[in-house]
Formats: sequence, C-alpha cells, structure tokens
Amino acid sequence: MTNLETPSNDFEVSVLIPAKNEAENIPSLVTEIHQSLHQHVTFEVVLVNDGSTDETARVFTETCESLNVPAQLISTEQSVGQSTALYIAGHNARAKWLVTIDGDGQNDPADIPNMVSEANSLQGSADFCIAGYRHKRKDTPWKRFQSRIANRVRNWFLNDGVPDTGCGLKLIPKSTWVKLPYFNHMHRYLPALIKRIGGDIRVVPVAHRDRTAGVSKYTAWNRVWVGIVDMFAVKWLIARTKHPVIKQHTHINTEQKNNAA
Repeated sequence: MTNLETPSNDFEVSVLIPAKNEAENIPSLVTEIHQSLHQHVTFEVVLVNDGSTDETARVFTETCESLNVPAQLISTEQSVGQSTALYIAGHNARAKWLVTIDGDGQNDPADIPNMVSEANSLQGSADFCIAGYRHKRKDTPWKRFQSRIANRVRNWFLNDGVPDTGCGLKLIPKSTWVKLPYFNHMHRYLPALIKRIGGDIRVVPVAHRDRTAGVSKYTAWNRVWVGIVDMFAVKWLIARTKHPVIKQHTHINTEQKNNAA
C-alpha cells in the first residue's frame, strides 16, 4: 500500500475506487473528483488497483500528485473482485463518510456533493446509505433489460427499497461500513445489509455516462447464478438479525477505577 499523504489527516469524505485495468479512465476520473469536491469538503481518494496489468497504479499516482490530491494506492497481486477491492478500500479509508464509485468513468463525480448534502440531512441517523439511481442509463437496451429484471427480482426478494442496486455511486458512513458482514459480491447488497441493521436508505437520481475507454469487467450473465445464491444468503442474514432495544446503560464507579489505574 502506498500512502500519497500521511495518515494523520482527517477527512470528511473518502472516495473509494475499485479499478482493474482502467489506466485510460483514471486520470479524468480523479480530476473530476477533485473539481467536484475540493471547494465543498475535505476528501481523499482511495484506489484499489485490483491486479491490473496496465499502468493504472502509475497514472493514478501521477494524477494525484499533480493535483495535490490526498490519496491512498493499494495494489493486490491478483484480481480479488469488486467487492473485496471495496472492502479493502473502506477499511483503510480515513474519512467519516465513504463514497463508492466505479473506476470506468460512467459515474459522474459531480453528483457526490448532492449526496453529501443528503447525508448532512441524516445526521441524526446512526446508520444509513445514500444510493444512486441511474434514471437515464447509457447502456444497450439488452443490458438495461437484464438490469431491470434483476433489480425487480432482488427488490421483491429483499425489499431493500432501491431501484438500482448496481449503481456504483453510494455514500455510507465509515461507522456503518465496519458493521457490515463481508462476502464476495456484497457490494450489490449494501442497501439491504444496511437496512438489516436498522439503517436509513435514501435514493437520489444520478447521471450515467458512456464508457469512453476500456471494456467492462462484469456482465449480467457472469454473475446470475452467484447472485441467486447471494440473495438467499442475504435473506438468511436478515431473518437471523435481532434489534435489541437498550432499556438502561449505566456506568458505575468509572472515575474511581480510572483514578486507581
């Protein structure tokens, strides 16, 4: 792992980017993140270089240094997948709020300030998720059809209240992130997992853009069967969750114990 700035700083937002062979997209993405956030919040960018065989790590480092953007670069020896990459990024992030964003440039960083404003309105909620909704998707009709069916099935089965769980743009408090169970493909079920622990779910419309370089690493068909298994696993987690109501919580003789120490 390379820290491009010392870890002593605290930030309001950590932007998490899972990236596999996205060298052509990363410079413009980081530049847009900087342009969208530097006047609004303190932030860092955490990129997990997911077993890339191109120059993703180098161009990310050079772009962050040229823009003076606080950042962390974490490289894995082999590709670990999007969920694990985000899991690694989230646990190394240094901000109170985590924003996930795809590394292909199809999410627009200009939507992040609006998500931060929505998060500010939820300051009384301990756990929450601001989920992006790509209301005007820039995908082929066939891909939109696949996603529409998958989203309807997932929402019917899990009742997570999110019309577009595949959207990469989400904002989650770091304190919420560390409570979530880890498993492969978990990033597709973040709203359901957060709702499971009593969290508030908000949906905001976001832009969606054409991919300008590189190729997609994920398709609907290469995850359909694991998606079915994952839904049953998440359903089981929801069914097994308890929400205790604390009647009383009292600290006794804490000052005396501290003095004795």
